[in-house]
Amino acid sequence: MQENKGITLITGATGGLGGAFASVLAKRQEPIFLTGRSEEKLCRLKSELIAQYPSLPVFYSACDLTDETDRRKLLAKVKDVCEIENLSLFRLINVAGADIQKAFEKYTDEKIVFQSRVNFESAISLCLGCIKLSVKEIVNISSVSGIYPMPYFALYSATKGALTSFSVSLREEMKGAGVKVTAILPGAIPTREDVKEQIKGQGLWGRIAVKSPAFVAEQSLKAVKKNKAKVVVGFANKLMNVSTRLIPASWKRKFIAKRWSKIEKDAF
Repeated sequence: MQENKGITLITGATGGLGGAFASVLAKRQEPIFLTGRSEEKLCRLKSELIAQYPSLPVFYSACDLTDETDRRKLLAKVKDVCEIENLSLFRLINVAGADIQKAFEKYTDEKIVFQSRVNFESAISLCLGCIKLSVKEIVNISSVSGIYPMPYFALYSATKGALTSFSVSLREEMKGAGVKVTAILPGAIPTREDVKEQIKGQGLWGRIAVKSPAFVAEQSLKAVKKNKAKVVVGFANKLMNVSTRLIPASWKRKFIAKRWSKIEKDAF
């Protein structure tokens, strides 16, 4: 059992990657505060973790991250738990995201607001709230999709690119305050069934580039411990990032548009 460093707040905790972070931290016996949209799923996840680790401190609260009032209530509950349990807030892991993928003309105003708030606004809002609660580590899950503009994935890639930029800037600001901030840029992660099918459709490259939720979680925690600014997860994704830098941006956009125009998903 490692030294208790305080509570870790995980958003999107009931998803594949959020659940992986919870499992990794549970093995370390580190206190966890879970949040997601579904009270029922959060309760189930807590029960599963407690069944494996009976002495593990696990707390949860459902939250609509797109709602400013709900976010304030969440932070207030985290503060209350810290005071009652005599713990500090050690780490924030922003996992929650909406990977809507389709032609922009098919969006509605509601979808624009929803995806923008989940992927970017909620993450930076919680960063601010947790900094005020003296958090020591912040992990923001971005994406390799945010490295350059992606037609038919335009809003997703834009919000993830913004989250990466914000994280790197915030890290510089926090250097003197003892707060570590790291942006994690994974590729495809086999979580939902639609994502698994998409990975299969990419053939050999999909199989090479994909990384499990547990692997991404482990690498993320190692990266923030070392206070790295941003990390592309997986050798294949790193290779793709480096090898495509000299390709003209217009070529990359045309290639992406041709490929991604054939895929549409909206699970949110």
